[in-house]
Amino acid sequence: MSLPSAAANLVTLAEGAEHGGNHASLNPYITGGGALLALLLLLWITTLFNRDR
Repeated sequence: MSLPSAAANLVTLAEGAEHGGNHASLNPYITGGGALLALLLLLWITTLFNRDR
């Protein structure tokens, strides 16, 4: 197997050509909203423990 054919096979594998590429479970709005919620929760916890008394 030569280097160009191996690279072509890896690109095909990375694209997920057999499975259609995109997955319905990876909705960008839900993913982004979940990440935003997690970061806001971490920010709230950090400020909760960082208050001057």
